[in-house]
Amino acid sequence: MAKKPPQLYRHFVQWLPPLSLLAPSGIWLLLLLLLPTLIILQLSLVKDIRPGDLVNPNGLDNYLRILEPLYLRVIFNSLFLAINTTIICLIVGFPVAYWIAQMSPKRWRTLLLLGFVLPLWTSSLLRSYAWITILRPTGLLNSLLTSIGLPALELLNRTPAVLIGMSYSLLPYMVLVLYASLEKLDRRLLEAAADLGANPVQTFLKVTVPQVFPGIAAGSLLVFITALGDFIDPELLGGASSMTAARLVYNQFLGATQNWGFGSALSMTLILVVSIALAVAYHSRSVPKA
Repeated sequence: MAKKPPQLYRHFVQWLPPLSLLAPSGIWLLLLLLLPTLIILQLSLVKDIRPGDLVNPNGLDNYLRILEPLYLRVIFNSLFLAINTTIICLIVGFPVAYWIAQMSPKRWRTLLLLGFVLPLWTSSLLRSYAWITILRPTGLLNSLLTSIGLPALELLNRTPAVLIGMSYSLLPYMVLVLYASLEKLDRRLLEAAADLGANPVQTFLKVTVPQVFPGIAAGSLLVFITALGDFIDPELLGGASSMTAARLVYNQFLGATQNWGFGSALSMTLILVVSIALAVAYHSRSVPKA
């Protein structure tokens, strides 16, 4: 009678096919995500390190520097822009996604989605310059306002311009994620709520939102994380008055200051904020009760 292979060997043979499939992406993530993050963590523990200096981790001085009022304002400004961009994209994107998923003809839905995400086919830099052309004092928007007797608006190099640019850039992501959830919306529950006397607001809050809450959470998280690390829109549309954490990190690595330790500490702080957002989204992934 043949002897059975050891249990450890059987487990190894069982897991070998999935591990072989995961190996390419795992190696890719290890080399291009995990190892660079560990290097940044090491650099964040070195005070005032510059290119070519010896890496000798010696404390948390860079992280303590982030707690200074100047840099706290920069981080809070980044969070303010990311949160407001997420809210704007959710408010604007939900009706669009609902109309495409539930009210538009089925044969046109793919084409409508394609048309809505068409701006993503162009460079983000090009889109930002287009908004500069629209929002500048002599741009298209102010020319239109003055032609109908309204006062011109000072938007460029201010926070509203940054919110407009970031919301425009990230809105397609929100719509795509929401569309995937709204397409699976059970309309029988909506009809049942109407038959039971629920008004449209009650139906929306107690039937529609719970069904698509995972999509709302996923789309909001995607927009928030992308907006938090956005560099181009605040740089081009916000000017010097709209400093963000991403721009501050850029200045520490490639600007005149060349303080890689402090830039690494800022990077690790952003990673921590994103990790907290992911953890909150993970724990709230279940559909809320009506």
